Amino acid sequence: FTSALFTQTNFNKFCYSYKMDRRIAGFHEDEENFWVAELECGHKQHVRHNPPMTLRPWVNDENSRKERLGTFLSCKACDSESI
Repeated sequence: FTSALFTQTNFNKFCYSYKMDRRIAGFHEDEENFWVAELECGHKQHVRHNPPMTLRPWVNDENSRKERLGTFLSCKACDSESI
């Protein structure tokens, strides 16, 4: 299959980006009181509200964190494993 729209490179990019997205299964605070998302893949990832670089005001509110359960977050660990 050699269509210009569907090359092996494009296919790899699609799979690569798809694998990064994992559902948020829970949250906990680390030893420095930063929030960490627990992902369905078993990896963990910090989710900080650190303006102006990262805007996640929902991290600081318990109800807002609960609303984020089940939503997708890009898993950097899965991303690096798939390379």
